[in-house]
Amino acid sequence: MPLAAGVDLQLADLSNKLIYAAMAVYLLAMFAHIFEWTFGSKGAVAVRSTEQATLAETVAATAPQGAKKVTVTVASAGGGTTTLTRTALADAGATVVTSGRGDEDQVDGLGAAGTSEKGDLAGRIAISLTVLGALLHIGGVLTRGLSVERWPWGNMYEFSCAFALTTVLAYLGLLVSGKKVRWLGLPVTVAVVLTLGLAVSVLYTESEQLVPALHSYWLAIHVSAAIMCGGAFYAAFAATALYLGKDWYDRRMAEGLTTGPFGTSASIWQRLPAASTLDKLSYRINALVFPLWTFTIIAGAIWAEAAWGKYWEWDPKETWSFITWVVYACYLHARATAGWKGRKAAYLALLAFACFLFNYYGVNIFVTGKHSYAGVG
Repeated sequence: MPLAAGVDLQLADLSNKLIYAAMAVYLLAMFAHIFEWTFGSKGAVAVRSTEQATLAETVAATAPQGAKKVTVTVASAGGGTTTLTRTALADAGATVVTSGRGDEDQVDGLGAAGTSEKGDLAGRIAISLTVLGALLHIGGVLTRGLSVERWPWGNMYEFSCAFALTTVLAYLGLLVSGKKVRWLGLPVTVAVVLTLGLAVSVLYTESEQLVPALHSYWLAIHVSAAIMCGGAFYAAFAATALYLGKDWYDRRMAEGLTTGPFGTSASIWQRLPAASTLDKLSYRINALVFPLWTFTIIAGAIWAEAAWGKYWEWDPKETWSFITWVVYACYLHARATAGWKGRKAAYLALLAFACFLFNYYGVNIFVTGKHSYAGVG
């Protein structure tokens, strides 16, 4: 592949300005999503949460000494139920208190805005800002590549910008396809702001030509696949983390507590999808992207043979890519064959994502190897 002649400084400077502008718009979108969740907490879901807590406490208050544990079931949004454990007379059977039709299936929440019109407006503003930020972001990535006439992901700064853009586009794509995933807006914008902030402050590298080993069409193939995997793995991580929180909340409700994990408002967790929905979403994303991660490693090996003469040398980047692949493979194998679901599988998924993060940040910054062209350090 022929080397590019030089650097267009005007395009490089324009790229930097567009990335900073995108960061500012994403930050506004993040605050809009925060307002969406805040206004939603004052809607009907929050009121219903308070009513449920009061009902459960009333049942508990009427139980005398020498009582035994019973079941208290209170209706939630959409006709679903929440089961709480309270007490009753020692010779009494289980008591079921309902305020609507019972349904043993878990029901997804109403979303970040709940039933609040102000919350819904804030959410719509957040989506509009996210779209504007994505357009600026696309311009920043494109002008970065045009400034040196190559694919714009040759170092950690460029990879981080492309990774953040992929995450945003994947989220917007889900919204366009009709998926009710606006609850992902806050985690996505927070992650993108942090990723770009780290990129421009710590990982920034001037627009320049690459080392000879990177001048190959495999840069477009191998690194593009890695970028898409990174965006998907983050989405699965967000779903996994929220699943653990929602599952913790459900267990606290079953114990008769009226707040979420770490004393958070119950209405926050009630507006999220059901724990089973989050668990399935995480699994499906990881299962879908795992073959692409496998291809990424294979493509990297082929590129290594073309650049260095060997397919595999257990370079730190190669080693940790393989470790990440193994942990994700164990997670998928456990889900498919051992029937692992819920918290055990979630912890394994978190470990796999931690390996992916270390493979990117830790190996590139702190470990010396043939992939030590991150542009930092």
